Order: sequence, then structure tokens, then C-alpha cells
Amino acid sequence: MNAIAKNESNVYKVENVKTLHSVFPKKINHNILYLKKDFVAFKEAVAFKESQGKYSVVNTLGYLGKYQFGKTTLQRFKIYNAQAFLNNPEIQENAFIALCKVNKWILRKDIKRSVGKIINGIKITESGILAAAHLSGAGNVKKFLRSNGVVRFTDAYGSTIQHYMKRFGGYNVSNLVADKKAKV
Repeated sequence: MNAIAKNESNVYKVENVKTLHSVFPKKINHNILYLKKDFVAFKEAVAFKESQGKYSVVNTLGYLGKYQFGKTTLQRFKIYNAQAFLNNPEIQENAFIALCKVNKWILRKDIKRSVGKIINGIKITESGILAAAHLSGAGNVKKFLRSNGVVRFTDAYGSTIQHYMKRFGGYNVSNLVADKKAKV
């Protein structure tokens, strides 16, 4: 039985390490593992939701890699060769960080206005906003926030902005610097 408990410092205590062996390539010799809810945990959580953390995945809609990038988004970062992208974990990691920086810049005013509010029963956090932007694009997140949750978005697989805001809320992404011109 898996047991996960969160303490007041946003640190998760995970019991039952057997399930973690498939996620972490190195052997875990501890009975208990602590995970902070920082940017690294945020990106790994998003990656697991998007592709189970697998770099070579291409979904049925053509989204690519660990973080399921669309080709248009990759072109924004001057990445034009899908196969080379799939074969390069470092570029995928850098592309995710760059996209988060750009989205943080695009959504900076909405982050300032909205963090801490409750919309449709969901506490709005910066990490939730960034995850939702990864799912639906920054423009759709702006529409959602500025309409107080009336304007909604659902992707082709049924994931919603609300679901991403809730599932990925509460991570500390404050060390991520907003950058309009972030590069890979």
C-alpha cells in the first residue's frame, strides 16, 4: 500500500519505495524518500503526467517527448528536427525550462493578480498557472483567469486547465525567472 503524507514544509514523505524504482534509475536504499515541492519536482510531475517521463514518446496527436511539445512550440525555440529532439534529453529539459520562462513572462500580470484566489474551488498558484499554460497555452490560461473560470479549455484527451491548476498547484517555482526571449 502506498502512503504519501505532506507536512507543513511542502515536503512529501513517500513510503513503499518499490514503486519508485521504476521512476528513478539509481537504486534506492532507503525505506523513506522525501521529495520537496520545488521546480525539479514540478517538472518531473508534469513530465510523468505527459509521458510517464519518457523522452521518446510521441502521442497520437503528434506531441513529442517527455513534456509532449507541439511542433509549433518547438519552432519557437528554433527546433525543427523532431527525431533529433526525441533523441536528445538535454534539449528536451532545456526546452521545458525555456517554455516555462516564456509563459511566466507572458502571464506575469495574471500571476500577480490571481495567485491566492479561489476559482471554481481551486486555489490558484503560480505552479498551477504554469502547468496549465503548458497544457493549453498562455492565452487560454489568461482567458480562464480573467473570466474568473467561466472561459474553460479542454484538450483532445479531456484534460482541463482546472485539472492542471489543481494537480500541479503548490510547487515552489519562484526561482524560475520570467524571460520573454528565453532560448534553448
